[in-house]
Amino acid sequence: MKSPSPREDSSPPLSRRRFARLAAVGLAAGAGAAGLTSSPATAATDGRSYYDRADRLAGEDPVLRNLVRALTPGLAPPSLPAPAPVKLFDDLAMLSVGFVHAMAVLTDDGIVLVDALRSPEDAENVIVPGLRELGADPEAIKYVVVTHGHYDHFGGAQYLADRYGSRVLMSPADWDLVERTRPDHAPVRDLEITDGQHLTLGGTTLRLYDTPGHTAGTVSPVFPVRTGSESHTAMLWGGTRPTRTLSELRTYLASIRSFRDRMRRAGVDVELANHPIDDGLARAEQVRAEPDGDNPFVLGRRRADRFMAVMDLMLRGWTADAEAREGGE
Repeated sequence: MKSPSPREDSSPPLSRRRFARLAAVGLAAGAGAAGLTSSPATAATDGRSYYDRADRLAGEDPVLRNLVRALTPGLAPPSLPAPAPVKLFDDLAMLSVGFVHAMAVLTDDGIVLVDALRSPEDAENVIVPGLRELGADPEAIKYVVVTHGHYDHFGGAQYLADRYGSRVLMSPADWDLVERTRPDHAPVRDLEITDGQHLTLGGTTLRLYDTPGHTAGTVSPVFPVRTGSESHTAMLWGGTRPTRTLSELRTYLASIRSFRDRMRRAGVDVELANHPIDDGLARAEQVRAEPDGDNPFVLGRRRADRFMAVMDLMLRGWTADAEAREGGE
């Protein structure tokens, strides 16, 4: 079934006080990348100059350093405990099992859930009670936007569809992917996402953009968030870990560049991710501990753009390595 009527489509610098607090939280959580050298030992020589440039651009910024670590070839992501549910903004909640998160966009007319964790059990034991703990009603989940067709993002979608009548959205390419690779666990095919589609619920509009590379149909949303009287524009990169084939890496690079341009035009100043590749769990704990303090997810436009610039450099390194491999075969 096609989705209904899709439509096509300066924040201040980081203060010294806020930066110091961010760095302390990241190091305390053990998720930082402080142990990286400027020339990662696991990187192939041909990609090294790009990894070095990304490392220099990240500097001592804990968010960007974690991104460098997450995209460094050969480095495994850290094992992190599942946090309690937390509101990152007045209208955005994180529901996490540690290595993967779902985000609940809370609107005046219901909830748009971005990703659904790993399984029906996660939906029943993490998403549903987590929303209730935060004062939200899981029966209000109207839509589940699946960013891509890996089990840890669509696993709880059918449970929510069966229990609450939630509509499930995924790109056509990744509907095909889950039906081909996980036929026994795939949700029933429902709404298809088109590039640039606007999904509106209760006066809140999410813009859904194709960003293939991690999978053929990865989708990344841009949407508003607020805290008190402050309004911001958030992005969530839909799929992080690169593949190893040259054609897919080139597709990934093109997605970074097109999405980065869309971020600039939308005025994105908040960065989010569905895996802990960005110091996100440590920042979530800071929000929990200091609900009235500076929100560490608000990077500002320049820093949000630099996040994508670091990602671009790291993927250029992966691509150079793949070109060297294929050239030597």
